[in-house]
Amino acid sequence: MKHKPFLPRASAWARPIHGLHVCLLLLLCVALPGRAATFTLPTDGSTVVGHLQVVTADSRNTLLDIARHYDLGYDDITLANPDVSIWVPGEGTRIVVPTEFILPPRPWVGIVVNIPQRRLYYFPRHKAKEKATVVTVPLGIARPGWPTPLGSTKIVAKEKDPSWVVPKSIQAEHRSQGEANFPDYFPPGPNNPMGMLALETGFPAIFIHGTNRPWGVGMQVSHGCMHLYPEHAVELFSRVPVGTPVRIINDPVMVGERDHQLYLSVSAPVNEYPGDQESLMVRAIDAVYAFRKQANTAEIDWDRAREAVKAQRVLPVPVSVGAPTLDEILASLKPEPYAFEPYGIEANDALPPGAPRPPAAAGSPEPAAAP
Repeated sequence: MKHKPFLPRASAWARPIHGLHVCLLLLLCVALPGRAATFTLPTDGSTVVGHLQVVTADSRNTLLDIARHYDLGYDDITLANPDVSIWVPGEGTRIVVPTEFILPPRPWVGIVVNIPQRRLYYFPRHKAKEKATVVTVPLGIARPGWPTPLGSTKIVAKEKDPSWVVPKSIQAEHRSQGEANFPDYFPPGPNNPMGMLALETGFPAIFIHGTNRPWGVGMQVSHGCMHLYPEHAVELFSRVPVGTPVRIINDPVMVGERDHQLYLSVSAPVNEYPGDQESLMVRAIDAVYAFRKQANTAEIDWDRAREAVKAQRVLPVPVSVGAPTLDEILASLKPEPYAFEPYGIEANDALPPGAPRPPAAAGSPEPAAAP
C-alpha cells in the first residue's frame, strides 16, 4: 500500500548567501577528505555490508566520540552498548561498534533513507568496470509530531551556506516552551541550525542538511528534515548531483542475507506512520517470508528471531538454524584500543572538524533546534 506523502505544517527556506561563507564552503568541498562509511556492493546476492567491531575505550572519549568516528549515530552506539555510560565509558571498557548494515530493499539507486533505522544510504552511479559502492551515514530524524514524508522524490537543489527563515509554527513551539526571544531568522554561519550545506528534496521544506548540533545525529531532533554530521554533509554535497532520486522508507524490521545465513535488524518504530502500531513480530514474520521467497537461506530459528525483535538492538542478528549467535560473534572479536583524540567543543557546531573557523559576527544568535 502506498502512503500519501505527508505535507509538513511548517515551511523553511534555504537561501544562498554569497561572500566569505560561500568561499569557505567551496574550499571545504574540495579540500576536506570525505570519511563517510563506504562499502563495495556484494555481487553474490548478499544484502549485508560491513562487519561488527569491538574497541576498548580510553579515559578521554565518550560513547558519542566513538560513534562519530565510526560514522554512527546516538542510537547506534547506545543500543549496541546498553550497559555502558554514555559520558564516561571507563578506561578499558569493551565497546561494540555496530558497523555492519543490512541494506535497504532494492532498487539500489540514488539515496534511500530508512527513518526507523535513522540511516541514509547513497548508491552513486559507477562507471563500467568499476565496482559499485554504497555510502552510508547516520541521520537525525524528525521529532514526534513532525513526520518526514514517505515515498519517492529527488534532490532538486543544493544550497551552500543557507540562511533559515524560521516558520511561525516553529517560533510558536519554542516560545511556548519558554524561549521568548527565539529568533525568526538565522543568518549563515556555524550557529545556523540548517548547517552550512543542504540538499533540498522535492518534498516541500524537507532538506538533508548539516546541523549546528551534531551530537543530536541519531536522535529525533528535527521538524521533518534529516540531519547530517557536518563532515558527512561536505561529502554528500560534493558527490550527490541535482536530480538524484530519493526514496524515504519506514522499515523498522530489516531482513538480509550473507553466506546463505539470514540476518534480522530491528529498530524501534517512530510511531508517526500508518501501520506503526502493528506488532513488530508480525512485521518480522512477514518480512522473513517475503525475503525467503527470493533468497536461498538456511532454516529460521524463530526463538532467535523473537529475541532479536524483543531486544531492538539495531545490530544485524543471525537468525538461521546453526548460525553462531550474536554474543558468540562479539566474544570472538579481538578488541582494538580506541586511541583517537576526542572531538571537543569546537566540533559542536555546523563546521566540519578541522575546518577554518570564521570570526563570530556581532549579535549572532545562539545555537538553536533545527528545522
